[in-house]
Amino acid sequence: MESPHGAALSAEDFGLKGPRGWAFRGVEFTAGPGSLVAVEGPSGSGRTCLLLALTGRMRSTQGRAEVGGERLPGRLAAVRGFSALGPVPGVSELDPSFTVAEHLRERALLRRRFDGSPRSLLRPRAERAATARATIDTALESAGLDPATLPKAERTSVRDLERLEALRLSVALALMGRPRLLALDDTDLKLSTADRALAWELLRSLAADGTTVLAVCSEAPEDALTVRTRPSAGTDTPADDTTTGKGTADAIAETGRA
Repeated sequence: MESPHGAALSAEDFGLKGPRGWAFRGVEFTAGPGSLVAVEGPSGSGRTCLLLALTGRMRSTQGRAEVGGERLPGRLAAVRGFSALGPVPGVSELDPSFTVAEHLRERALLRRRFDGSPRSLLRPRAERAATARATIDTALESAGLDPATLPKAERTSVRDLERLEALRLSVALALMGRPRLLALDDTDLKLSTADRALAWELLRSLAADGTTVLAVCSEAPEDALTVRTRPSAGTDTPADDTTTGKGTADAIAETGRA
């Protein structure tokens, strides 16, 4: 899939504090466009809050970050405009009652309504449908999801997808907006060793095509730029991954693994 130039990422003393303490703090790293960045740490260590802050979905309270040339926390809307979320529990989950086709059609309609130019709405219906289908097919190919291999092809319900298939569908939906930054939560959750390797292979291919990828995981691959989150020493209550400000978390950035 032809991809727009990825968004460079950087953070300096980056942190987010809520009413009950720090979700994460002290994050420092730099990643160039088209990088594969893995946010590694145990559940409850502020990984999801960091992902949402770097994609403009949460407002940080300490330090600063820059995403695609836009400063955070000041330019949240601008960052949201060129970033996309894959699977993030409680934020961008797939609807288990929808079929694959229904998810794809819904995303195509939303993209045409909110991302398309007014002139595109005046094109003949058949032309708009063909463009939407081409966008869907390209995104599916980039995500490595072939509907023909599913039990009922595109009529397969999300609840009947394997975990890796659902991950690929979420990625395909995100890619339909041609983001410069793609962010995923719980990338390796409930995946077998073989499927985990396939998931990282997918994300590497997207980064190689130019899209910057930010992926939360429990164990990062050796070739990723790794940002590690962990509860601070002496902290009894770790940060919650999906709710801002429960406990305290520090993050350490490094290239590769220790």
